[in-house]
Amino acid sequence: MNRTTLNYLDSSLSAQERADDLLQRMSIEEKMGQIVGYMPDKGSIEKLEKDYPQGAGEVVMLFAGELENKESVVEKVTRIQDKMMELSEHRIPAIFHLETLAGALLPEATSFPPGIGQASTWNPTLQKELATIIRKQARAVGVSHAFAPVLDIARDPRFGRFGETYGEDPALAAAMGTAYVSGLQNDGDLKEGMLACAKHFIGYHMTQGGIHAASTPVPPRMLREVYAKPFQAAMTLADMKSIMNTYSSIDGEPVGGSRRYLTEFLREEMGFDGMVVSDYTSIAELHTRHMVSETRTDAGELSLKAGMDVELPSKDCYNEELMQRVREGKVSMEILDQAVRRVLIAKFDLGLFENPYPMSSDAVERIYTDPDNKETSLEAARQSIVLLKNDGLLPLQRNAQKKIAVIGHHAASTRSLFGGYSYTSLFDAMHNVGNTMAGVDFEKISNLSASEFGAAKNHYTYPGSIVQVESAKTEELVRKHYPKCNHLLEQITLECPSAEVTYAYGYAYAGNDTSMHDEALAAAAEADVVILTVGGKHGWGMFCTTGEGIDTTNIGLPECQESFIGKLAALKKPTVAVHFDGRPISSDMADQHIDAMIDAWNPGQYGAKAVTDILFGDYNPAGRLPVSVAYNAGQIPLFYNHDHGSSYHVGTMNEYTSYLDCPREPRYYFGHGLSYTSFGYSNMTFSKEAYEPAEQVIVTIDVTNTGEVFGEEVVQLYIRDKYASVVRPVQELAGFVRVPLQPNETRTVQFLMDPSQFAFLDTYMAWKIEAGEFEVMIGASSNDIRAKGSFRISSDLFIDGRTRGFYAEASIQP
Repeated sequence: MNRTTLNYLDSSLSAQERADDLLQRMSIEEKMGQIVGYMPDKGSIEKLEKDYPQGAGEVVMLFAGELENKESVVEKVTRIQDKMMELSEHRIPAIFHLETLAGALLPEATSFPPGIGQASTWNPTLQKELATIIRKQARAVGVSHAFAPVLDIARDPRFGRFGETYGEDPALAAAMGTAYVSGLQNDGDLKEGMLACAKHFIGYHMTQGGIHAASTPVPPRMLREVYAKPFQAAMTLADMKSIMNTYSSIDGEPVGGSRRYLTEFLREEMGFDGMVVSDYTSIAELHTRHMVSETRTDAGELSLKAGMDVELPSKDCYNEELMQRVREGKVSMEILDQAVRRVLIAKFDLGLFENPYPMSSDAVERIYTDPDNKETSLEAARQSIVLLKNDGLLPLQRNAQKKIAVIGHHAASTRSLFGGYSYTSLFDAMHNVGNTMAGVDFEKISNLSASEFGAAKNHYTYPGSIVQVESAKTEELVRKHYPKCNHLLEQITLECPSAEVTYAYGYAYAGNDTSMHDEALAAAAEADVVILTVGGKHGWGMFCTTGEGIDTTNIGLPECQESFIGKLAALKKPTVAVHFDGRPISSDMADQHIDAMIDAWNPGQYGAKAVTDILFGDYNPAGRLPVSVAYNAGQIPLFYNHDHGSSYHVGTMNEYTSYLDCPREPRYYFGHGLSYTSFGYSNMTFSKEAYEPAEQVIVTIDVTNTGEVFGEEVVQLYIRDKYASVVRPVQELAGFVRVPLQPNETRTVQFLMDPSQFAFLDTYMAWKIEAGEFEVMIGASSNDIRAKGSFRISSDLFIDGRTRGFYAEASIQP
């Protein structure tokens, strides 16, 4: 190749050709710069030149949380990019990355429910729409790498990051995650797309004790069939371009430094060809926590050789000493070149060499003010809400309620509408002080000096817990950044102008303080209906009850809420409970005494409107649980697609069919969710009775709205391999679709299944479609099956697991 011809600047060439040309021109210093991140601090970026003399491959965007608006983000991104290109000998632009779980973590960006709320919509089409909005808003201000989706399978609600996931089922996670990746990556046209970075590869949520970053005791077959399935689907179906590792170890190997998992499994077995980036500080933890490397540089060498392309958030282990080892031949230059080449390919794919900067101010404004942003966010919130229980109380009639009592911390907290990894969760980390609403003398502690407050703040915890009282400034910041976002109390008052709406704080979101119960009970005693808000707080830090590193052994409501429900029951008032949190509600008292319950998760900036739309019947709920809900932590792990002879289908000849103190079954089953109407199922048909392993299986069923109002039914298709050569699940979700139906309307749903969906790893760990009988079950949840049938696969067939079927193609016939 002629080195004088700058082929890497020729946009007509492929990204691979351009990367190869640039790579052979780069010095070792410039190469090392491309495999590290840079995290700007609050001050000047001038010190970048000292610490990153050849620039950096990626830039961390957490600084956006400290900025006032999108214009300030554009200005700072432009300044940093200018500096990065100035430092790089070949003017290589940086990739700016951002968390996008619940919307871009940017001022003025649209917010959405987090992963568990998105999964509760059971709507991949909507999922792609919200990902498209996230992509457009992020790319407009110069961000091209999205840290989402979270494709972890979540079967342990003790784990604090439960709410970031799509739940317990790999087929649901595969469908939702693939749609999300397609939206972020612009259906493969990355010039106007973003790299979608799925996390956390792999098995992160199945840790010992439900503890963040603990080891993951997942056997090889389950790792591949369950935990890898959403990742494989997003790679195969949407060409996902980025992966982030788990903090955990598997069978003695920390994944962040494991060639077995990052190269042999991810790349060679699964066929991934994109860029792998480290979860923040996970490379250093090979030295500091896992103790498999004697020094940070040793950790960097181990990780680079394993197949880790970029160290994040900043340069630590991919350091000057590691560069010297490469220079001296102690670490192969090929290993470094391999990582750099992947980074460069991503940058060429993204078009950063031609367009490294944010869009024009007019384009940014147009994208951020698009009315579709609000409509999609509101619709996502509405569709995410699950009606768990309804003894006929809902929907409420506005004119029939003269006095409404609204009770609980969440009702008057705008922050409660937002979950972990939302933009508002950054505010908690910035302001950890007391709150007058919770009975803390905020005026007193706000007058303390910085040193006095630093010593005193730990005393301001909710009684009976170690959770610190949130700052009043957090709420102020939420209101400032989302000025049109009502909290639930405001929205109820707005929706019911003829009613007397009374609010009482009642209780916090943590602890056992009952000192405000009497005031709330007095308000309830005067009301025609009581609306309770319950749950915890999903976010970051010691002022939340669930979130990253915030794990628990109690998956129920805090004692202050549970005991209040018991007291309220004595008043015999019609009561609705609205639950906000990153994990589902699990409450004995609520089950026994609450007339209607909805799980709203953290619905985002239009969440209060979504909740009231459902409370007052303006929207018929159709959210469905993406998880099984346990009675208590003693049942964990509890999931519907357990193996034959396991869990609540153990089937042993024992006199006890339950725990001594609890059912074995879930409190609420996977797929459960109620409606204000009813649905009937009929006429299930198969295209054939027996199929060859390469033939498509076609199943149809008629669904009828048998009630009096419009509604959507989430039709769920499950399969069961009746007998197999290895133990198989008692049932598996194979497909699903939301079906809108007018009263008395009937529509036909068709599912197209590739028999490779039924493939499993045999005793030799080969992917096999095995001959035999399969039972098909269609219904409204995993436990509410309305129709059954069966078909046969006539012969065995071994397949490539990378291209197997992941979920059925569903369509609604006219």
